[in-house]
Amino acid sequence: MSDTPDFLFSALADPTRRAIFERLCRRGEQTVGALTAQAGVSQPAVSKHLGVLKRAGLVLDRHEGRQTHYSARLEALAPLVDWTKQMTGFWESRFDDLEDLLKRMDQ
Repeated sequence: MSDTPDFLFSALADPTRRAIFERLCRRGEQTVGALTAQAGVSQPAVSKHLGVLKRAGLVLDRHEGRQTHYSARLEALAPLVDWTKQMTGFWESRFDDLEDLLKRMDQ
């Protein structure tokens, strides 16, 4: 499990993985079968995507009999939220500097 933003971005870069993660966030815990029914890809493909999400720390699995239930770990997104805040601050500062420059040029 890794909390690095690169690993999280990589795990969420695939649209199918992102859709699976979003579905778990919105609908809560689901079985592989339920996720496969809505994913538009095969069960082995869904299982591989879930494996990537699990290694990234984005999902947890819980075994119950022959079924595996998956749930989203929203707290795993914290490094991405932090990175986004840093970038927001950086760009806001740049736009403020540009605005100041344009005002000086108009005078």
